Amino acid sequence: MIEVKNISKCYNEKNKNSFYALNDISFILKDGEVVSLLGHNGAGKTTRKFAKSF
Repeated sequence: MIEVKNISKCYNEKNKNSFYALNDISFILKDGEVVSLLGHNGAGKTTRKFAKSF
């Protein structure tokens, strides 16, 4: 099982033009589940992938 709680990723945090690719995302993946992420460029798919390894 993988559990992720309240993950966020903000680009240009100290700038007025900040952009949240992920904002307070939580989810649980149970053993044997198959999941796919779909989204536009810059939507945070890769950011989520790197967060999983922590």
